[in-house]
Amino acid sequence: MTVTEASFTKYTRGTHRASARAVKKGASVLVLGTVDSATITGTRVTVQLRGDGGAAAAEAAGVIPFKQGTPSPTKSVGQIPDYTEGEGTIVSGTTADKATKAAQAVVPGGINDRVVKLSGGEYEVHNISVNWPHHVFVSKDFKVLGYE
Repeated sequence: MTVTEASFTKYTRGTHRASARAVKKGASVLVLGTVDSATITGTRVTVQLRGDGGAAAAEAAGVIPFKQGTPSPTKSVGQIPDYTEGEGTIVSGTTADKATKAAQAVVPGGINDRVVKLSGGEYEVHNISVNWPHHVFVSKDFKVLGYE
């Protein structure tokens, strides 16, 4: 996956503004932006302050990395809203950013390619590039409810 910078990309380190220089080799970052094939155009980049926030954090959270030909387990954690995959409305902007940040804080790793608002007001954050979890469910208040 390639990440490119938009002319209006904002950088933060934790909750404070930063510059592109804050991104160092080996640093864990959360990139929010748009995906086109194998390129992310980053509009917001947050440098993670504690821990690596990446592979080790994902492993500790039970995330199963993607391995071609390996089926995803059929397990769930927490509360899963009653929904049918494919229903709901795709959201973007600040709402999608908040839902993605909440999902990545609890289940780091993977790439979130879309956020869908469900009929009950919850959000489904669609996680790709990992075998599990594929869907992370976030409340109206941007708290993770569960994942599968």
